Amino acid sequence: SAVEVSEERPVLIDRFLEDAFEADVDALCDGETVVIGGVMQHIEEAGIHSGDSACVLPPYLLSDREVEEMRESTRRFALELGVVGLINVQYAVFRGKVYVLEVNPRASRTVPFVSKATGVPLARIAARLMAGEKLVDFNLPETIPTQGVAVKEAVFPFNKLPGVDTLLGPEMRSTGEAMGIDSSFGMAFAKAQISAGMELPSEGTVIVTVNEPDKRTVTPVVRRLHDMGFRVLATAGTARYLRARGVPCEVIFKVNEGRPNVADRIISGEVALLINTPLGKKSQFDDYSIRRAAIDHGVPYITTMSAATAAADAISALRSRRREVRSIQEWAAIPVEA
Repeated sequence: SAVEVSEERPVLIDRFLEDAFEADVDALCDGETVVIGGVMQHIEEAGIHSGDSACVLPPYLLSDREVEEMRESTRRFALELGVVGLINVQYAVFRGKVYVLEVNPRASRTVPFVSKATGVPLARIAARLMAGEKLVDFNLPETIPTQGVAVKEAVFPFNKLPGVDTLLGPEMRSTGEAMGIDSSFGMAFAKAQISAGMELPSEGTVIVTVNEPDKRTVTPVVRRLHDMGFRVLATAGTARYLRARGVPCEVIFKVNEGRPNVADRIISGEVALLINTPLGKKSQFDDYSIRRAAIDHGVPYITTMSAATAAADAISALRSRRREVRSIQEWAAIPVEA
């Protein structure tokens, strides 16, 4: 055990909440009053590093009760800790219960995103609070509103690093961020993907190969894509599951099963979108080969079902209306003197 290796080094064991959603709250505090800058819901489930997960402001799947509980908890943390400036609190929501993951009495990486989404310069105001000014001087509401929906997406360097796997996990791998703003979540997510260098297709062939736990949520996503006109190819186990639930699809070989296989189809240019969630140790080579082929040949790829659901919303939005372009200043919810 780790303790036997070195008794002087503590061991941290975290409980993992499977299928939980994470959320970030950024807030301002002057020691007496708290203003909630934004409550952001992560799109990827808990377990993906917060810096690698896309997030949306305002939350799109959390209940009003859950959001208000996070706001109130953040207010109490800020006041009890005597924060003057910015505070960030990370939460997980699991089966309707809100868990506190981290309380950080400092600015977080999400502050620039929230500031652009709301038009309120949080860092500038925080600096003035630290210099002695009060929140009442800025005439801000208790919770800063947004006019539209803003999505932050991570930018990864995988196309610059040959041989690196694209699978996300608890270690941060992104090197930048991009964002999209629109009146609907679907279009905002689509804009964020484009900004991050991954333009989602509006038609073509989608390959689907998912692990056993993810089969519970794959059917609605693939059915939507099929109904929008996509040709669906799936590996044997996934195809069997989809067909049993009335979703038409064609069977395709895994990398080690024969030719032409998933990687061959990607390399040949037949594939518009790849949905691949990790299949376990026995399939690590298959998983890596097809994700790497997607990167090398510019095919959009998705490795979590929550992101696949968001992508289906985005594709539906792209097919239903043209992208609207507005300056970021037009999305500012309230004017701020700062």
